[in-house]
Amino acid sequence: MAAGDPYRDPTLGVDQRVEDLLSRMTLAEKVGQMLQLDARQDLEDAVITRLAGSILHASPARMLEAIDLAARTRLGIPLITAEDCIHGHGFWPGATVFPTQLAMAATWDPALVERIARVTAVEVSATGVHWTFSPVLCIARDLRWGRLNETFGEDPFLIGELGAAMVRGYQGDGLTDPTAILASAKHFAGYSETQGGRDASEADLSQRKLRAWFLPPFERAARAGCRTFMLGYQSIDGVPITANTWLLNDVLKGEWGFTGTLVTDWDNVGRMVWEQQVCADEVEAAAVAVRAGNDLVMTTPAFFEGAQAAVRRGLLAEKDVDAAVRRVLRLKFELGLFENPRAPDADRQGAVIGHPDHAALNLEVARRSLVLLRNDGTLPLPSGAPRTVAVIGPNADDPQAQLGDWAGASGQVDWMPGGQPRELIETVLDGLRAVAPADWTITTARGADIERLVPDPAGEFYQDGQPRPPISQPAGPEPAMIAEAVACARAADYAVVVVGDTVALTGESKSTATLELQGGQIALLDALAATGTPTVVVLLNSKPAVLPPSALGAHALVQAFNPGMRGGRALAELLLGHIEPSGRMPVSAARHVGQQPIYYNQIRGQHGDRYADLDQDPLFAFGEGLSYTTIEYADLRIDEPDVPMHGTVRATVRLRNTGGRPTLETVQAYVSDLVTSVTWATRELKAYRQVEVPPGETVTVALDIRAADCTLVTADGRRVVEPGDFELLVGPDSRPRNLLRARFRVS
Repeated sequence: MAAGDPYRDPTLGVDQRVEDLLSRMTLAEKVGQMLQLDARQDLEDAVITRLAGSILHASPARMLEAIDLAARTRLGIPLITAEDCIHGHGFWPGATVFPTQLAMAATWDPALVERIARVTAVEVSATGVHWTFSPVLCIARDLRWGRLNETFGEDPFLIGELGAAMVRGYQGDGLTDPTAILASAKHFAGYSETQGGRDASEADLSQRKLRAWFLPPFERAARAGCRTFMLGYQSIDGVPITANTWLLNDVLKGEWGFTGTLVTDWDNVGRMVWEQQVCADEVEAAAVAVRAGNDLVMTTPAFFEGAQAAVRRGLLAEKDVDAAVRRVLRLKFELGLFENPRAPDADRQGAVIGHPDHAALNLEVARRSLVLLRNDGTLPLPSGAPRTVAVIGPNADDPQAQLGDWAGASGQVDWMPGGQPRELIETVLDGLRAVAPADWTITTARGADIERLVPDPAGEFYQDGQPRPPISQPAGPEPAMIAEAVACARAADYAVVVVGDTVALTGESKSTATLELQGGQIALLDALAATGTPTVVVLLNSKPAVLPPSALGAHALVQAFNPGMRGGRALAELLLGHIEPSGRMPVSAARHVGQQPIYYNQIRGQHGDRYADLDQDPLFAFGEGLSYTTIEYADLRIDEPDVPMHGTVRATVRLRNTGGRPTLETVQAYVSDLVTSVTWATRELKAYRQVEVPPGETVTVALDIRAADCTLVTADGRRVVEPGDFELLVGPDSRPRNLLRARFRVS
């Protein structure tokens, strides 16, 4: 390596620098650039021996070591460093940890999500990380699936809106911006179409079904400039995504013109050998993966030897390796890593990580993410006299429950066993103590445990050497704990009961067979309901739960999807009426686990609309949420009901606030194609607007929907608009009974 080598000259174009460097590389150096290895393992082996082009899970202490090792290699090619910064930099002590993606989705606010991603990028970039494995663009289809909390919910349109916003926030003004980080759209594609809700199971998807529902959010991300895509673990119709040339080459790179970089998920290439058993050995797996279009291979160390052997045996052409390496090197040159490896910057960290402005945004997001589901008038809690509030439940004062998965103590990294600093997290108990009037008394009792953690009987390690996390076993009801909680509630004017799940019940490989509240929580709720004390149930969990009558009969019910570091304060403010509830459900909730799937945009044509023993109506529907006032919808009008194919449906609807408090209303517009050449969804979200409606006032809301967006996917896989009659449905949520209707025709 010489300082005068053309690839070292920043005045030259990126293409010229890439080609010069590529021409100097040995096959081993090229294959090494395609490796992304775990920095928690042997760093010298990863960077010096296997010449890895990227690392992930580098602790703060190991990041500088890895950068120095890369600089000592023959060509001095810098590393791209990556981390799972899913809702903030959860693995950096003191960083801002936002509500989870599902909670973000409850805001229905792309501008807010873009601000979250921008703040995350500012903090992450100061720590030496260049790349986040986010946003998750999977569609929530089965509530049993363990990774539902990582999604933006069940609707492809809403997911696309929020996902594109997150891409813009992460990547900022472009990769030359020192505060920009690479976004990664994942898991491409169909990963969430599980069997029985089980994580990474075979996805029973046709190409048409993929095009209809699962691909649109990813296409939106590609059009928004997302520079990397991560592949799912699963297979579709027998073909692992890692080997799916149609999906990776024909669709993503061909039809969509994607020129970015593809990365496998954890050991996808190795899994084709030891788990899916579609390849005989690492040599065959390496050849299959590269020919299919993969660029970076995550945590499959044997790919280093396997790919080189595949070239020597003629199973893989070196030009295919070159094509992948070009895409990896391009990222490094565009990020400017050869001039500045963007190492951890202590001064920047001190200035930006956990900045008060970021904490303020975190609180704003938490406030907007809370969904009021039921309220008989108990909320907001009345002020004006001293009150006693009993704060009860296993998640009432659990800081990790606030944060959810991918955050410090959630188990993915080994350098933060205690999680984020406790003083940065406000639980519900903390929030009520901080926000309640000075003459109020806040008492507390745990009341129940959720689980006992026990070793996995399958063994201490997975086949790939990763440690198996402990598994969750339900804790039994404890009479003494319940008695203490009952006494606490009886002595109070109100009881706030915070129930939900834990990080051991959510995440990768942690799908649940049931949706009921685990452990002693139902017994606790039953006992508290019998006290007669007005009760507010707060669901602080990763996904919707099936609720017992004692929860459904509570005086108020609030959904909080892992609301982040400031979530407890936001909940306290909501209960006391300091803020207005504005969150809306991004996913439907089931009455019984047997209703799966329960998502709103079902294909019409089933025989009947109920089970023999239960109807199919969701407990809470997509888009649902209350405020502290009431809104009446009226006078839905379409300006011109005959719309040309390239025209726009322009509609208005009148909203009247009939209560005494202001509200931020999310006006939702769905479209139903009345006669279709193939079976299609009963209705699809096509637009929405959030409008402020002052108390006692009426506002007129305009809604525009392009006729070109009123599409379906034909039997031969083409997305088209079929001329004919449509129905526009407008209202506060997706329930048919709550929607106003007006006809239009696309001609």
